[in-house]
Amino acid sequence: MRQRVMRMAMAAGACTVALLLALTMCGGDNRSAAKNSSRTTAPPSPPPPTQLTVPAGYGPRPHWEVSDASPEQAFARVGGRMAYLERMPGGRFRMRTLDVTTGRPGWTGRPWHPPTGLDRSASEGSAASAGSGAPPRFPRLLGVAKDGREFFVAWSFGRAGDDRLAEADTFLVLDIYGARDGARRRVELPWTGAPTVSGTGPGVLITDGRTRNAVVDPMSGEVVKLAENALAYPKGCAGCRRLTEIRAITTQGLLLSGESGFWVRGGWYSGKVAPSGTNPASGTPTSVAPGLLLSRWQPAKKRKDVRTHEVWAVHDITSGKLLVQTRCHKPAIEPGEYPQAAISPKAGYLVAGHLAFDLTRRKAYCFEQPDGSQRLLLTTVTDSGTAYGATGVRGAAEALAGGGTPVQLELTRPVPQPLAPQVRLPQAEVAGVGIFGWTDARDRLHLLGHVRRTP
Repeated sequence: MRQRVMRMAMAAGACTVALLLALTMCGGDNRSAAKNSSRTTAPPSPPPPTQLTVPAGYGPRPHWEVSDASPEQAFARVGGRMAYLERMPGGRFRMRTLDVTTGRPGWTGRPWHPPTGLDRSASEGSAASAGSGAPPRFPRLLGVAKDGREFFVAWSFGRAGDDRLAEADTFLVLDIYGARDGARRRVELPWTGAPTVSGTGPGVLITDGRTRNAVVDPMSGEVVKLAENALAYPKGCAGCRRLTEIRAITTQGLLLSGESGFWVRGGWYSGKVAPSGTNPASGTPTSVAPGLLLSRWQPAKKRKDVRTHEVWAVHDITSGKLLVQTRCHKPAIEPGEYPQAAISPKAGYLVAGHLAFDLTRRKAYCFEQPDGSQRLLLTTVTDSGTAYGATGVRGAAEALAGGGTPVQLELTRPVPQPLAPQVRLPQAEVAGVGIFGWTDARDRLHLLGHVRRTP
């Protein structure tokens, strides 16, 4: 009996040992599998860079890429810095900066909400068309410089409450950032009706398109308004008192226009700087770029081409001095809005629609068909005098979005050359880097920097 008990105990011990060995082996295998699994699982790789077809003057691969930028006036640049507004969840936005030459991020501002009426729809649908008179659906961005200091300004327009009928509660918000360090200053200004906001001068100009205006000093945030009875009309220009509009701000004061001329308040007057062979009382300012003004004139009344042609000129906006001029056919139908001027980074060239100006060599070009039709629209020009644009488009936005037939021309040999249909045009060039835009299937705007090739 005792032997039987001993045999049963030994059997039970053997089973226990076998079970422990099995458990040990299983545990070892699991640990080994876990170890191998952690070693072979790679972190998620970043998405591949967007591949756009760009003009041959730029490298084929993007030097940098940012995504989810605010669609309206997507970026601004001062000097070698670029800023863009990044869309964030919950209808918020934040300012981000980038060194365009290295692609390295700079400072980032704190997120903020635009006024009510913008933040509800900022992530829905497309932006309102420029010049439509409707409030922008997204905050906009511009660059401004004063006394050697540079700033980025984000502006938005909306309501103080949710009552869409309470127009008296609408106001304009400007967030002004120091370009170097991101120091922020906020300015809020009650404003009725969709404003026009520009930063081509030493301050931020806000206007209703007529004579109501405000100028914001980017350094102090001070807001200055000019009374309508203090516009200082030039002597001898009776027509200047009719259809008066505020056009821009210069270092000498506001640039204004009337029915028969334009002037800088307390400074120069268009009738004194009219191009040769034109009617001095016919000048109209059509577009302003930093330091420069593009104007349109009618030929003198005794000229044979007075009914068929017009003269376009570029002026120094501070002094009114005429820099260069050219002659073009009048359009069969007057455009509702003139093309905006675009200048090269160092201001040696200017393009606007079918016009191009070499300001260094004092040469100007009007690209039109023999019958006077104007199919070419130029959008961008570089410091080397290479201009880009498209034919068969209604405006710059369509050309930059890939519409029409892309075109390139050298202003030293001004003959437009068609590019492949899939080539995208640069929206601007900064410090030798072309900035290209592309909107993906999720309606997110991507900005890509392609370095210009060395000749």
